[in-house]
Amino acid sequence: MKAVRIHQHGGPEVLIQEDIPEPQIRPDEILLRVRAVSLNHLDLFVRAGIPGQKFAMPHILGSDIAGEVLETGALTGRIKPGQRVLLSPGLSCRQCERCVSGSDNRCARYTLLGSGIPGGYRELMAVPEYAAIPIPDDLSFEDAAAVPLVFLTAWHMLFSRARLEAGEDVLVLAASSGVGSAAVQIAKLFHCRVIATAGSDDKRAKAAELGADLTIDHYRQDISAEVKKFTNRRGVDVVFEHVGEATWPKSMESLAAGGRLVTCGATTGFDAKIDLRYLFFKQQSVLGSFMGPLGDLHRVLRFVFRKQLRPVVDKVLPLSAVREAHERLENKEQFGKIVLVP
Repeated sequence: MKAVRIHQHGGPEVLIQEDIPEPQIRPDEILLRVRAVSLNHLDLFVRAGIPGQKFAMPHILGSDIAGEVLETGALTGRIKPGQRVLLSPGLSCRQCERCVSGSDNRCARYTLLGSGIPGGYRELMAVPEYAAIPIPDDLSFEDAAAVPLVFLTAWHMLFSRARLEAGEDVLVLAASSGVGSAAVQIAKLFHCRVIATAGSDDKRAKAAELGADLTIDHYRQDISAEVKKFTNRRGVDVVFEHVGEATWPKSMESLAAGGRLVTCGATTGFDAKIDLRYLFFKQQSVLGSFMGPLGDLHRVLRFVFRKQLRPVVDKVLPLSAVREAHERLENKEQFGKIVLVP
C-alpha cells in the first residue's frame, strides 16, 4: 500500500511517499481504508522534531482520520465492515483509574495517532475498535477528517477547563486555525459574544461568517485595546489561547476581573510571562488544556452530526501533494483544515 513516511526530522522534503506492507489487525482492532486525513500543527512539530522527544523511524504522521471499515477482529462487536467512521485521535490504556473515570486524556499511556504511534498518511491502517466512531451518510470523509482533534480540543478547553457559561464574552486567538475556527463556532452556539483575531482581511471576513461579533487583525491592531473598546473596558470572561509567546501579553491584558485564560499550545514560543500582581488582584485563572477525553469527543460530535457545528475545510489535496500541504500550513495560508486524500 502507499504511505507517506519520514525517515528523519526536517522540512517538507523529508516527507517520502513509498510502498509499505499492509497492516494485520489484532483481535480487538479494525482495518480501516483511509479516505481522508487532515493536517494539524502537530504534524509540523513531529516532522521537524520535538526537543526531548524521540520518535521511532520511519514514522507516519496524521492524527485526524476518516474512512471505511474493511475488516474487524474476532473480539470486536460494535463496529461492522462497511461502516463509515472517523477515529478518535487520542488512544489510552482503557484500564487505569483515570481512563475508567472519564479522564483518559490524562492516562500515563495516552498518545496521539501520528505522534506516539503511526498515523493516517496511508491507505490502510489498523486501530483499536474503541477509537472508531460511525459518521452519518451525509457527512463527507473530507469533512469528517477535519473534525476530531480540533473540535475535541476546543470543547474541552471551553467547557471542561474554562467552564464557559452562556452569554459570556470570549476572545479567540487565530480564528483561521482549525482549533480557532472550532472555538468561534462552539462559543456562538452557546450564545456568547465572540471576538476573533486573524492575520488578514480575508481571514477576518471568514471568521465573521463563522459568527464572530468582532474581528481583530492581530498584526496591525492592538488586541487588548480593541477588546477593551468592544467590552466597555471590562475585558472578556474567557481567552482562548493557543498561539503562545507572540500574543500572550495582549491575551492577559484582555482578561476581565475573574476571567479565565485557557491555553493548549505555544506555536510562536513557550516563554510566556505573567505579572502575578494582576493575576491575584483581579482573581484571574490561567488554565492548561491538552486534547480531551473520549466522552468529550462524543459530546461535541452530536452538534457536528446535527449540523449545528461545521468543519471548516480550507483545501483538499491528494496524499501525493503532502509537501505542498505542509508548506501551506507552515506559511499560515490556510483558513481551517487542509485535508489529504489517499
